[in-house]
Amino acid sequence: MEPHKTLFSFFLSLLLLAGLSSCGELSQEQAVQVDEALSDSLTSTTESWDVEMDIIEEKFTKMHLTGSYAATYTTKDSNATRIKGPVNIQLYDTTGQITTWASSNRAVYNADEAIFELYGDVKVRTVTDRHLESEYLKWMQSNNNITTPKFVIIRTPSDSIAGTGFEGTTDLNDYTIHEPTGQFTVD
Repeated sequence: MEPHKTLFSFFLSLLLLAGLSSCGELSQEQAVQVDEALSDSLTSTTESWDVEMDIIEEKFTKMHLTGSYAATYTTKDSNATRIKGPVNIQLYDTTGQITTWASSNRAVYNADEAIFELYGDVKVRTVTDRHLESEYLKWMQSNNNITTPKFVIIRTPSDSIAGTGFEGTTDLNDYTIHEPTGQFTVD
């Protein structure tokens, strides 16, 4: 081997050794920067089977949910739980009485915004014998409203209304269908 190549290899090895040995210790500031960079990009995941979830507000159970599987994904900017079904939900009033039942094939709960989204074969039934069916439904927990831009069918003891686009309360007593079709009785 030529002397200049040997000398070059020696200095390269020495430089690599010095670089590797200096990487062993991070300053406190560098360690904080590394932790911040990692936390920005990390997602933690929690999985559960045979899921039961309760939402309690002001010492009252507001909702009880069951599902076959759930995975919660938590990042710096979001906290979402994806639930596989069948998903069954019971909503309660402040006296502890069930007011509404809902079911779907799957659901997503966004904990930061307190919003449930139900997907696939969504059915809602109330104690006043009102029924709603759709393929998608969004429940805003803060104001107890449900919405969907999709096709819906609502059946009450006196009406059967279908249409596209829905906004209403979870008890289905007050609602608007944006593009209604069907038969209904007006009192």
